[in-house]
Amino acid sequence: MKHPSPRRAASGAVLASVLMALSVLPASAQSTPPPIAAAQAQQFTLANGMTLIVKPDRRAPTAVQMLWVRVGSIDEVDGTSGVAHALEHMMFKGSKELKAGEFSRRVAALGGRENAFTTRDYTGYYQQIPTDKLEQVIKLESDRFANNQWPDDEFKREIEVVKEERRLRTEDQPRSLLGEQQNAAVFTASPYHRPIVGWMSDLDAMTPADVRAFFQRWYVPANAALVVAGDVDVAQVRAMAEKYYGRIPTRAVPERKPRIEPAQRGIRRIEFKAPAEQAYVSLAFRVPQIEATDKFDGENDSYALVVLSAVLDGYPGARLDRALTQGPDRVADSAGSYSGFVGRGPQLFVLDGVPAAGKSAEAVEAALRAQVALIAREGIGAAELARVKTQWVASETYKLDSVMSQARELGSNWVQGLPLDASARIIARLQAVTAEQVQAVAAKYFGDDQLTAATLRPLPPEPNRRPRGFAAPAGDLR
Repeated sequence: MKHPSPRRAASGAVLASVLMALSVLPASAQSTPPPIAAAQAQQFTLANGMTLIVKPDRRAPTAVQMLWVRVGSIDEVDGTSGVAHALEHMMFKGSKELKAGEFSRRVAALGGRENAFTTRDYTGYYQQIPTDKLEQVIKLESDRFANNQWPDDEFKREIEVVKEERRLRTEDQPRSLLGEQQNAAVFTASPYHRPIVGWMSDLDAMTPADVRAFFQRWYVPANAALVVAGDVDVAQVRAMAEKYYGRIPTRAVPERKPRIEPAQRGIRRIEFKAPAEQAYVSLAFRVPQIEATDKFDGENDSYALVVLSAVLDGYPGARLDRALTQGPDRVADSAGSYSGFVGRGPQLFVLDGVPAAGKSAEAVEAALRAQVALIAREGIGAAELARVKTQWVASETYKLDSVMSQARELGSNWVQGLPLDASARIIARLQAVTAEQVQAVAAKYFGDDQLTAATLRPLPPEPNRRPRGFAAPAGDLR
């Protein structure tokens, strides 16, 4: 399973295909064919309030079923952090029809692959199978969504897997620990200040009742969407969805109260010491985001900030790479940029870097901020702007190579309350961003009052420390 770095896991996945394309396309790409024609996605509402989205793609006899639940760590309360992710694990541990582990064995026997993921904003479950096996996995998934159940002993075993997952991915990773501390400092009212995997003390105290209560509260039809993409017929999928998911009883979605993040009024700094080979610097600036109410035609600086991030770090040899990591006077071994764009909570623009040998963390911080300040003073060139826009257009073509990426894009759009064509409209807005707008946001959002700076100060390795073994969990924490 692939697990992105903490800074890139900080936001929603609406533009995942766009941002991924920026990192994999060749630097020489100057033109690309227009996106190929594809069948349009269609959206329906089942009788019990559940959403169904179907996207036909008949190029291969395969289909993807993704079940999206609009619940993640943002919906947890203090004392039970990590319960959304723990529930994701327990969804593989049985239902009224199946014993623990039987779900995965049946999907494998059908020739499919499956997994799940938990984020701040949502939880998702997916299977990719031959098209003629689609109805069978729809039946399986609808059963565990409606009837997840397991004995307490299964939870007691699985919560130890979750805790080991936390040890491996967070407590044994200095940068992950730093990112966790940085998030806790950046966000005050927003639930984003809690880690997705949960604090270890909360995992130690978690009970089977905590997980069952979270399931009963949030896993309701009106809080979920079924996305099916691939070699499918829309009418047939709709009939299958009504047959299996549509009969699940209707229940009300709990009220969500606003938790507005207060304005930051001064720089915040985190100094974190841990055994590590190199220092590391992460600069998180508060930035705006697009909302579900965004009609894609008004003023919103989020688009220009995404372009700014791409100019800084959107392709090999971009500004941060050239200025910080190349030449005899280089200050960093690596440097990067990421702009949060859409999410159910507030977003950040992150600059980060690893000091080169003999260089300090302070030098890297200064160099990162200097590159943004340079754009604020002098702007960007037409060639830079054209280059990143060309790659975004290319991403619209490349994403069609995968029915999985199509399904994931549709589901993440739904979670944020965005329309089916949101990604195409976002691309159009990004293409319309001007050099003057990029220069303006570089001057607007990168002062001290918006900044939480986190620095990893390396300590010598711990003596006699043994590598930790780990068994891959059922779920995928992102």
